[in-house]
Amino acid sequence: MIKIKNQLRVAISGKSGCGNTTVSTLLSEKLGVTMINYTFRQLAAEKGLTLAQVIENAKTDDSYDEYVDSHQVELARRENCVLGSRLAIWMLKEADFKVYLYASDETRAGRVFNREGGNLEEIKRFTAMRDSEDSRRYLKLYSIDNNKYDFADLIIDTADYNPDQIVELILTELAKRGLIER
Repeated sequence: MIKIKNQLRVAISGKSGCGNTTVSTLLSEKLGVTMINYTFRQLAAEKGLTLAQVIENAKTDDSYDEYVDSHQVELARRENCVLGSRLAIWMLKEADFKVYLYASDETRAGRVFNREGGNLEEIKRFTAMRDSEDSRRYLKLYSIDNNKYDFADLIIDTADYNPDQIVELILTELAKRGLIER
């Protein structure tokens, strides 16, 4: 049984296909806290649009990013949680622990392909376009360079570990820092 000392807000970021959602979900389950992962995918579903349409709209309408980003931070501030999003480690400044998940472009595209199917070459192109658009918007909106994450408390190359191993690495570090008891 894991016991949380005081409060615990863990922020986990990584680009598409890094395992962010899987790791955030598993970690929140192990810790017994809420997992918050409100993204363009959820916004697209709520608005009856495709993900590609939301990304295209967000190119000229900052309200998409601003809503997603502010909404998830607002949710995270309410309770102990794991916030898993592309900008979590930058936006939730008061997070008790910040994790950045990294994987090569090839690894990431392969994971998206395995998860969603489709054409691998198209996925590679779409992922590269999405990365470029995300980076452009984050810099414009928040002056965040999402390729600079060296301030994170823990950086993990997810190609080297499976999701359960990544969660164990995070739990070990949380315990070392006195944020949880195992």
